[in-house]
Amino acid sequence: MKIINLNPGDEIGASAWFLELEGNRLLMDAGIHPKREGKEGMPLFDLIAKEDLDAIALSHCHHDHVGSLPVALRHFPQAHVLMTELSYFLVERVLHNSVNVMTKQRDEVGIKEYPLYTHDEVDDIAPVFQGFKYNKEIEWSQLKKVQIGLPSPTLEFYDAGHALGSAGMMIRGQKQTLFYSGDVSFRDQTILRGARFEDVKADVLILETTRGNREVAADFTREKEVERLAASIQKVLARKGSVLIPTFALGRTQEILAQLALLMKENKIPRQPIYIGGLGRVFTEIYDLQAHRTHRQLTNLKLTEALHLIVLDKNKAEQMKLGGGKLFVITAGMMSEQTAAHDLAMRMVGDPNQAVFFVGYADSETPGGRLKKAKDGETFVFSASGGELTRSCQVEEFDLTAHANRDELVDFVGQVAPHTVILGHGEPDARQWIENQIKLKYPKMKVFQPKPGEAITC
Repeated sequence: MKIINLNPGDEIGASAWFLELEGNRLLMDAGIHPKREGKEGMPLFDLIAKEDLDAIALSHCHHDHVGSLPVALRHFPQAHVLMTELSYFLVERVLHNSVNVMTKQRDEVGIKEYPLYTHDEVDDIAPVFQGFKYNKEIEWSQLKKVQIGLPSPTLEFYDAGHALGSAGMMIRGQKQTLFYSGDVSFRDQTILRGARFEDVKADVLILETTRGNREVAADFTREKEVERLAASIQKVLARKGSVLIPTFALGRTQEILAQLALLMKENKIPRQPIYIGGLGRVFTEIYDLQAHRTHRQLTNLKLTEALHLIVLDKNKAEQMKLGGGKLFVITAGMMSEQTAAHDLAMRMVGDPNQAVFFVGYADSETPGGRLKKAKDGETFVFSASGGELTRSCQVEEFDLTAHANRDELVDFVGQVAPHTVILGHGEPDARQWIENQIKLKYPKMKVFQPKPGEAITC
């Protein structure tokens, strides 16, 4: 078994792992780096350009896991693409939106390499997409088509509880097994139930480490965090300020909308319209329509019926008055440039009546991460287009994560009982904390943190 880390950076970036197992070759995820522009954000596909790739398997449809899929298929046109049936309903919309965003960045910021692929290209590759139910074993090697009787390795998707359609992947060969966690949440969220990884055992484990550098207080509960969010929203609205909650369009938006719907139903915050992004609205419709296929709570909650949702495009965000107490649940979660969240934040940062509430991950080198770090009254560089801003608005963070906590990840390693653990999808200090704990608790296990382009042979 050979595994290559194709992420071009040594942090959370373009998730992509190459696996060679018993002469069969699989690419797990084909993401794009959220902090790098143009081709610099692409996985290191050139390292495997000469490989006869059988298949590409997707863990879920977040941009850092699927954003370079059309480029991957240029390299490997013979590969078929495997995903969960829920991801199947999402992937084309995610990729078409990526084309729109890249085109806008080319026109407004001058990134000449964009778009990295076109709408026509997305349409052309769609026929090779295949969606599967969770816990169904799939033969994925194409070798057996040529060599009749040669056994194929199998792949099985396990519900990861992270976002709609998210999955861990079990790869079974004749002699060895590998489990790739993808992004995972072991605890229930507002809508989605936690991961169903209870019976996972494997020889090799590739593990995400997103929250490896974040300690969780012993008395922490999600319920208390929600109560704190409700109280904070009430205070802002009482002073006629507005609340901006920047979110990822897929997953975070729907979880936060569901939580706001419950708070309104319980009269803990006032009933009022919620302004959302267009893509967030699309994915919210899909969450509603696919509720019957989803391992979730609140199966009868239809967000588009329970809430008064108003789509806010970029131009309206620039013109809208912020007084009177409004709620914005807007893409993008890290306030990337050329988004409504970025432009709203620029208008709100200098006003002490306004509030920006973070409910998920925001990299420290993004506009959202810089605002998150800025102290009250501090002048900081928000973004290239936004320049320097002085923070006077209220900024708070609420731990309503869709990722597993670090202690849960270490416990999961013990459950899987692999002989080798490969750590990825985390900052260097996050990976190191997880490695130290694994070596302390399970000293016989081998632990690797492969650098970009580094191969591990098991």
